[in-house]
Amino acid sequence: MAGGSSTDEPRSFHVRRLQMTDKSKGFIELLWQLSVCDSVSDEEFRDRFQELSTMGDDHVICVIEDERSGKIVATGSVFIEKKFLRNCGRVGHIEDVVVDRDARGLQLGKKVVAFLREHSRSMGCYKVILDCSVENRAFYEKCGFKHKDVQMVQYFT
Repeated sequence: MAGGSSTDEPRSFHVRRLQMTDKSKGFIELLWQLSVCDSVSDEEFRDRFQELSTMGDDHVICVIEDERSGKIVATGSVFIEKKFLRNCGRVGHIEDVVVDRDARGLQLGKKVVAFLREHSRSMGCYKVILDCSVENRAFYEKCGFKHKDVQMVQYFT
């Protein structure tokens, strides 16, 4: 539609990999809705982006951009673990899935998880795993995941 944006204007979303310019589109602020994420300078963002880029398809960050606002409204990542088990198999680890609170209910989380799951499959992974809170268990079950075992953690602070 021509002219300014209107609330009646249909929303269009683009699912893609993280780009260097996404810091200015609210990527870091979105992560604040998930967990502790201190401010990240442009230089720190660039350095981490370049570091992750050297990992190629073994570490992928998916984002969903709201094409109307230009903001990043959902994200998640997957890294590929190379194992000796299962004939030197691979496992995808999904992490840091979050949808902007103003965009929840639009099935964007499912799109992020599907993107990451399919990336894992395309990389030859025999499974994809993730950790989630009890509150998010039903969401991941709707995405096809099953509860298995127990997560343990030890933080270094």
